[in-house]
Amino acid sequence: MKKLIITEKPSVARNIADAINAKNRKDGFIEGDDYVITWAFGHLLQLYDVKDYNQELKGWRLEYFPYIPNEFKYKIKSSDRNREQIDAGAKKQVDIINALLLREDIDGIIAATDDDREGQIIFDEIALYLDIKKPIERLLLNEWTNDEVKKGLQSLRSNTEMGSLQDAGFGRQLADWLIGINLTSVATVKYRADESIKVLNVGRVLLPTLKIIYDRDKEIEAFKETSYYKLVSEFKTKEDSLFEGVYQENESEKFETKDRLELLQKELAEKEARITSKKVEHKKEYAPYLFNLSNLQGYITSKYKGWTSDKVLKTAQTLYENKLITYPRTASSVLDESLIEKAEKVLNAHKKGRPFESDIVFHTSKRVFDSKKVESHSAIMPTYVLPRNMNSDEKIVYEAVVNRFLAQFMPVAEYEETELVIKIDSELLEGVFLSKGKVELNDGWKKVEKITSKEITLPHVEDGDTVFVHKSSVNEVKRKAPKYHSEKTLLREMENCGRKYKEDDAEEMMLAVLSGFSIGTPATRAETIKKLKDVGYIEIRGKSLACTELGKMMVEKFPVKELFDLEYTGKLEKTLADIEKKKFSKTDFINMMIEFVIKSVNDVKGAAGFGAHTAIPDDVEVLGLCPECNSPVVESPKAFGCSNWKNGCKFTIWKDDKYIASFEKQVSPEMVKLLLQNGRVGFRGLKSKKGNKFAAYFYYGKDENTGRYNWKMEFID
Repeated sequence: MKKLIITEKPSVARNIADAINAKNRKDGFIEGDDYVITWAFGHLLQLYDVKDYNQELKGWRLEYFPYIPNEFKYKIKSSDRNREQIDAGAKKQVDIINALLLREDIDGIIAATDDDREGQIIFDEIALYLDIKKPIERLLLNEWTNDEVKKGLQSLRSNTEMGSLQDAGFGRQLADWLIGINLTSVATVKYRADESIKVLNVGRVLLPTLKIIYDRDKEIEAFKETSYYKLVSEFKTKEDSLFEGVYQENESEKFETKDRLELLQKELAEKEARITSKKVEHKKEYAPYLFNLSNLQGYITSKYKGWTSDKVLKTAQTLYENKLITYPRTASSVLDESLIEKAEKVLNAHKKGRPFESDIVFHTSKRVFDSKKVESHSAIMPTYVLPRNMNSDEKIVYEAVVNRFLAQFMPVAEYEETELVIKIDSELLEGVFLSKGKVELNDGWKKVEKITSKEITLPHVEDGDTVFVHKSSVNEVKRKAPKYHSEKTLLREMENCGRKYKEDDAEEMMLAVLSGFSIGTPATRAETIKKLKDVGYIEIRGKSLACTELGKMMVEKFPVKELFDLEYTGKLEKTLADIEKKKFSKTDFINMMIEFVIKSVNDVKGAAGFGAHTAIPDDVEVLGLCPECNSPVVESPKAFGCSNWKNGCKFTIWKDDKYIASFEKQVSPEMVKLLLQNGRVGFRGLKSKKGNKFAAYFYYGKDENTGRYNWKMEFID
């Protein structure tokens, strides 16, 4: 009997086949003595669209939404070229997998998709769709080297143990469907005034990411250029050595006006000064932590032209599938302690022949190995497999990963920092001059990443020495506007949920244990940035990202503000992480998302349109404000309607309304004014069908089920 292994991609299937010496290659699978290996192409299946549940809902209309299926169903994914057709390659592979499942000589299944929640559901979708009855085991690997594959096949786990990971994956998928399908549909119908705009995309991760870019754009727009002033003096020692000092008062070197500094400058001419303090500190600079995906993407996109975070991910994924690096879609910056022995083996393979080989010493510092700070997957590191053929893009990413790994085991960089405090004996000069110098003592790990440090050398002086003012200047310094987001800074804010950060060790370690409180996941952030560009919400200018006009309109006018709230979105992502950790149930999460979607759809239906309201000529009377979008209601030849009709608002009261005419009344401008002002209009002297007279209030209300406005009547006693 044999086991059927199902992988996420053909390349992974080939890696497993190589490890177990399976050589019989057939159409859609590889067969060996004990295993048959087949594959998916990522997701072979997708959730039903609304029209798949009910063909009557094929066209997008406001009254069709919110749409919440009683049961979520799957189908073979659609073709990328024609969404109305099934992807022929996906259908063929599903049929191959199904045929293999039915073979009598196969008595068990091994799920070998990626070890994360997305990889889990890529397999589980297939298992549910094909109704697999045979026992299912799970292969969990962080790399696809021969040694790891063989070891993994000896320590399989039951797929039932993956229940919480499955719940988190399906929870993410269903939540994104509920939000994306419902709100993209109603937003497009409600706001599409320009026929060039085909679809207004709404997404759980898309909109908060757009908001980060929008906020930075607004900061730049609001920035007003201002200046501050500094007083800089050049001092001369008795040996005629020169060095600079900057004047400070109350520990600040910035002065808002230059008048006083110019007065002090005159006072300084040819004055003697005294060194009142000399501090020399020996400092250490540790290597940056190992890469997680976001940091790798930020490093590459900021260093090399033409790179996007999506390109970095795809290149890293290729290196992973070629057995050269470990799993790239990780949020961790350290390694699990169980990898100590493996890391030493990898280090020994990669240090050979390096010019700094003798400096590399293996150690087990917590800066490298710390299981408490690993979230699902360890940091990215090379494997022991050495590359043979790589293209130029693969070399860039691979060398970055290898060098960052080697840097961990190089000596710490060391430098000496000197600070001089200089005082001039003058009543006007209340403050002191400060001078700093830095001298590299040992470049250590910087040799690996070819980093050169800028040195500032100071002359040899001691506390109490006299120096002389050589010359002084008052310098104007213009405050710089904030910079547009780059992919590097955007990825960091997505990872940190928009909270401010500093690029220091403590912060980087904090990021390693955020426990999911972020926007998106390492695997999806690059795709989100790409989609923002593809749907027309942002544009890329060199390495800078900025909102388009459409993107600005989405942020400013789309009424579901929770989807722009970074904290709200971070909490949703944290909830998915908690489902994975069995701290929250998938059912409760989906129910919460259904309530959110129902409310949000109704908010969109009742909101104002995107475009500017139609200009109302001075000679046209405004009768009131539209209850749908708050735009002016005006009279036309046949009706009283919303002036915002071009942006999709359909609020209309027809002049020849048959219901009002049945009471022998007409819809007049005065009636519409009262109705819009008070929500109702009263009539006396109405006649019933029997000829009896009565009085009543008339209301023009919206049916929440159909979205249409209807008249309702209430008798007046």
